[in-house]
Amino acid sequence: MALSLVLFGSHAAFAATPVIKIKIQDHLFFPEIIEIPAYTKVKLLINNLDPTAEEFESYELNREKIISGNRKAIIFIGPLPPGEYPFFGEFYPKTAQGKVVVVEQ
Repeated sequence: MALSLVLFGSHAAFAATPVIKIKIQDHLFFPEIIEIPAYTKVKLLINNLDPTAEEFESYELNREKIISGNRKAIIFIGPLPPGEYPFFGEFYPKTAQGKVVVVEQ
């Protein structure tokens, strides 16, 4: 199930940075697919509910961040052109997988 972020009004460029919440639980990302608008900077708030650390990693997003067990982290992404940008958990790459889908508004 994809999580969509929608910006309202013609003044979206002046709005606060949108926040997308992602949780890590049982070595999985929830939601595993997030949808964001093209050419918009977004803040990912990642909450690791597992007792062990996980590393959010994406070659396509050029991001890498270790999130300790039972801790939160913030990662900024974008602005990005339309496309799909996979991410994964470096410590549990077979289960912790997801992607950012960037769509034209």
